[in-house]
Amino acid sequence: MPGIDESLLEAMRLPGARGALVVDWISGLALGVVGETPGDDPEATAAETAELARLAMESGTLAPADGAASVLSGKEPPVQDLILTTVDAYHLLRFVITTFDSTVFLYLWLDRSEGNLALARIRLAEMADRLVLG
Repeated sequence: MPGIDESLLEAMRLPGARGALVVDWISGLALGVVGETPGDDPEATAAETAELARLAMESGTLAPADGAASVLSGKEPPVQDLILTTVDAYHLLRFVITTFDSTVFLYLWLDRSEGNLALARIRLAEMADRLVLG
């Protein structure tokens, strides 16, 4: 089971990966950083992506439909991931399910011309499932 550093290094092996972070969306703090970050400021990137994550997680509109709510275990977050596209990049946030409060997500900055969004989303989900925090 990989920890934060191993997961981030694995994320950077994805085609087009420019940078990756593990962020706590409650505090906005980066728990780990590798590669570049937009604006070359990892702390600002962590804080700004945490704000997006917080808005998504606390949104009643984005909550599962009534039928899906019974399927959720109570530990699983209502939102699995966020994908933000810009002219030249993809920004992926994948929420990590933990045994405690699940306030952590993986963030990946992916070059749009070199990256494969579908592959990155699948691999990020696998990394989040295996990530060991502690």
